[in-house]
Amino acid sequence: MPKISVEIPAELLSDLDEHVGEDGKFVNRSDAIRASIRKTLDRLDEIDARHDRLEAEEQ
Repeated sequence: MPKISVEIPAELLSDLDEHVGEDGKFVNRSDAIRASIRKTLDRLDEIDARHDRLEAEEQ
């Protein structure tokens, strides 16, 4: 799996960390970020579909 580096504002990282760990929804930061990216891309696909912007083979 490729690795990337990103700069994240401290406030956003602090908010993210509230959802990570034993009491959180995610095991680690990477899992949380991957889930967020997937959810964002799914939402963008839904928006594109509503506006007929998806490729014919994807529909």
